Amino acid sequence: MKLVTAIIKPDKVEALRQALTGVDIQGLTIVEAKGYGRQKGHTELYRGAEYEVHFLPKSRAEVLVDSADVEKVITTISDAVKTGKIGDGKIYVTEVSEVVRIRTGERGAEAIK
Repeated sequence: MKLVTAIIKPDKVEALRQALTGVDIQGLTIVEAKGYGRQKGHTELYRGAEYEVHFLPKSRAEVLVDSADVEKVITTISDAVKTGKIGDGKIYVTEVSEVVRIRTGERGAEAIK
């Protein structure tokens, strides 16, 4: 099993949800986050005063999938959120050694279906 984590723009969350549902991937966790990559923030103007925003709003999306579905999930996420501009985000994959569904006690692949 793998945990696919994507750091994306907040306005792409609904597009991501729809895309994953469209390829029959169940379960998505979204967490509001702040951060920066290569763009290192930006400058904004508020009431005539200029100030720097170092941490930009992002969303962290996590999908727990069977190892066989990883490439499908990566492709789906990329296609759903890509704009071609700086700040589109990152996807990374982490190995998961065990999963337990608390309600039933199911383990492994059965716990994520």
